[in-house]
Amino acid sequence: MLAVLSPGQGSQKPGFLTPWLDLTGTEARLRWWSALAGVDLVHLGTDADADEIKDTARTQPLLVAAALLAAEHLPLHDVAVTAGHSVGELGAAALAGVLSAETAITLAGVRGREMAAACALEPTGMAAVLGGDPDEVLASIAGHGLHPANRNGAGQIVAAGALDGLDKLAAERPSKARVIRLQVAGAFHTPYMAPAETALASVAAGITQANPERILLSNLDGTAVSDGRVMVQRLVRQVTAPVRWDLCMRTLADLGVTGVIELPPAGTLAGLVKRELKGDGAPEIVTLNTPDDLPAARDLIARHGTSGSLAPIGGHS
Repeated sequence: MLAVLSPGQGSQKPGFLTPWLDLTGTEARLRWWSALAGVDLVHLGTDADADEIKDTARTQPLLVAAALLAAEHLPLHDVAVTAGHSVGELGAAALAGVLSAETAITLAGVRGREMAAACALEPTGMAAVLGGDPDEVLASIAGHGLHPANRNGAGQIVAAGALDGLDKLAAERPSKARVIRLQVAGAFHTPYMAPAETALASVAAGITQANPERILLSNLDGTAVSDGRVMVQRLVRQVTAPVRWDLCMRTLADLGVTGVIELPPAGTLAGLVKRELKGDGAPEIVTLNTPDDLPAARDLIARHGTSGSLAPIGGHS
């Protein structure tokens, strides 16, 4: 059984879309999607520097566009499972058939702009806590008035909130843990993003969605969601809710996934899967970053591809 994963913010690299523009129709598609997203995706994916593509309003539609562009060159009918990290969930939802590509790009543009605007309301940030006892780390995060915004598995929990709280967490870090401040605009996936959630909800209320055609995992709790309307509600809720990538990886293991492809810009999620799903049942992984990686990705699908059951795992919230 094969899963395709769509990465989230922080995975982007300057110029990472440049080799894809050599493929017929890619630039035209990006021009169309740029009109929907309200940003120049061709420029952002090729000539923009690291600072420019770090801007939340630009990064989010860029990442969704990159995943969908690459996926167009894969035989997705043999892919059983899709999942995405944070804004990557919009790409995963499109690959599962819940959203059209145009809807996913448009929502990513709205989500990015509104989250950037929410970040500007007061100074907040995020920090990765690596290692330590998970319960002690979570207690320390709460003790400093912070939120566990991402629980990424593989010994990585991301704290988010007020800057002074992050400073105190770094100064009084949990035992056997490291605290690394992340270069982000604010406290994503926390109550600080409530204005962005409200704005995204108002737009999402008018979209058309369908039920997923393959197993689609939700960041909210790692379950498979079989109802398109419920998935859209979860995508909106995720703006302020923690990303439970640890639970998504647990579901990948429970499903018996044997092959994983991470869409561009690939590497981050593949690394987490590699560290978390070890041993005899570890999946074979392909990181798809340039068109040169497409043969390996297609070969993995040919060997591990299978149709998956759409029965939901666990309940819906």
